[in-house]
Amino acid sequence: MFGGIIAEFGTRYLISIVVVTLQVSLAAVSISTLVSVVLAGVLGFGDFRGKGVLVSVINTGMGFPSVVVGLVVLLLLSNAGPVGGGFDLGLPGVGVLYSFGGVELLYTPTAMVVSQVVLATPVITSVTLSAIESVDPSIRDAAFAAGGTARGVQIAVVREARYGLVTAVLAGFGRAVSEVGSVLIVGGNIAIATGGGARVSFTRTLTTAITLEARQGNYGTGIALGVVLLTIALAVNGLGNVVRDRGRA
Repeated sequence: MFGGIIAEFGTRYLISIVVVTLQVSLAAVSISTLVSVVLAGVLGFGDFRGKGVLVSVINTGMGFPSVVVGLVVLLLLSNAGPVGGGFDLGLPGVGVLYSFGGVELLYTPTAMVVSQVVLATPVITSVTLSAIESVDPSIRDAAFAAGGTARGVQIAVVREARYGLVTAVLAGFGRAVSEVGSVLIVGGNIAIATGGGARVSFTRTLTTAITLEARQGNYGTGIALGVVLLTIALAVNGLGNVVRDRGRA
């Protein structure tokens, strides 16, 4: 099976697809993790009006339809959108002070990262928040009794919830690496011809390549690509399990 896919795709083409898949997914998960940890910390340790509504929105975001997210990002980054079309900054009666031109992000890996960040952030935030809230209250009490400050207590709780954070990151990576709808819309599933019939991926990931092959009736190639995708997912989850086991030890 793998000999056939390499013969049909070419080693360079297959590697480029895997590289784009990992680059986009890892970048999105890294950004989502930074945002999610801060947001989960605010929600887990804070008490403010509207907290329940925000938590409900985040939990709802775990089920965001990927095609809807892709459509929103597409409109945001298109030439008619607020980012892709540029904007002017001025004051009433003064006129335009600065003019910001549009950016060409649509149908690039950056646009794919944006869409995956939107999809992965609610997942990582929700799981991280659950991990923080599930920490035994005695940990907080012990930290306070030891003379810890509010910040010190928060750090102690986060340390206890670190295994849950690993699970959250793995869940976010799974959401990102398996994504097809939004990355297909904003990325365009583009492969660049390099001459002599060869090609390399620009915005084509494993999931979008599988979709393309299935549409063309190349089911064997699609299955082989699926095996590659599953292998990557299993490898990442295996690495996460190793980290958690070493932490427990």
